Amino acid sequence: MDQHKYCVIMAGGYGNHFWPMSREDRPKQFLSAMTREGDSLTKAAYRKCLEVVPKENVLVVTLDKYSHYVREQIPELPEGNLLLEPYGRKTGPCVVYSIYKIIKRDPDAVAAFIPADIVIPDTAMFCSAISAALDYASSNDVLMTIGLRPKNPSPNYGYIQVAGGRLDAASKKPVRVKTFVEKPSRELAEIFCKSGEFLWNSGIFVWRASVIKDEMEACLPEITSLFTGWENEMDTPAEREFLERAYADCNKISIDNGVMEKTDKAWVYLANLEWYDIDNWGTLYGYSTVKDRSGNLIKAENTYLGANSGSIIASTSGKKLLAVNGLENFIVVDTDDVLLICPRDDEKYKDFLGDLVRPGFEEYK
Repeated sequence: MDQHKYCVIMAGGYGNHFWPMSREDRPKQFLSAMTREGDSLTKAAYRKCLEVVPKENVLVVTLDKYSHYVREQIPELPEGNLLLEPYGRKTGPCVVYSIYKIIKRDPDAVAAFIPADIVIPDTAMFCSAISAALDYASSNDVLMTIGLRPKNPSPNYGYIQVAGGRLDAASKKPVRVKTFVEKPSRELAEIFCKSGEFLWNSGIFVWRASVIKDEMEACLPEITSLFTGWENEMDTPAEREFLERAYADCNKISIDNGVMEKTDKAWVYLANLEWYDIDNWGTLYGYSTVKDRSGNLIKAENTYLGANSGSIIASTSGKKLLAVNGLENFIVVDTDDVLLICPRDDEKYKDFLGDLVRPGFEEYK
């Protein structure tokens, strides 16, 4: 394996789309049994990255308060490969921090940045796509994203318009990006899909460290300037305090908005992958292949089920009996302190959870 190739797993985000299983102190990327193999999302991403780059070149970035999850789930990860952000500031500052750390170690590095909450079940196809993108980026001044052919006009994903129109959108070679569109309306997504010029944005980015460094410093000076002096602070006892100061003033901005939408070096590589963005109960249901004959996804050890169909039934308890009957397309989740019963409709679920921000529910967040 090429010693200059790296994989960075971004595992610092928080979302309540799997509430009550996921909480502020237990985010979805560290929940057990989220993948078909029974791993957490972060552990599954780590396993796949080991097939692409040397073990010592796999890094995990997460929030400091989640460090114990990474150490529990990936105990073999070298201490220096666990990068801890003091605060959540989206992927822009995350990439800035990670790239400066990598360049301090290896100025000739080329790296793939992979969100922990996406799943590509076919490891061979994952390795092929990431390896091809790393090879191309290693010899070209590009900021590469992995694009996917849309299966449907989903409003839940970002879209990439290629510069060369329909023919380039079908190309097997990397092509230049024209525009990025973040989660359009369904009507607009339908237009995108019919045009044949748009791909789904997988959220995976590949670039040479030196190239993304220069582009970040050009496009995100309000962030990179906060890391002035990083050459002397990274990998020293002063690093933690340095990060506290830098992150305290960082704006929340994604690498998509901060760099990819501004740069003239954005390219996309079309990959033929089975891909899932495990962002809510609905996508977990679609991804999971183990369901009963009535299409129920069961993540509970002790159940007594009647005539249910298309439902998700989950529990964190191995002792409590879940007796459920007569539900169609519902979510039933039982934890130590919360019982959720809600239609398995993403919009209704989100609307319902909106009430959790009101006073009186803080302890359940």
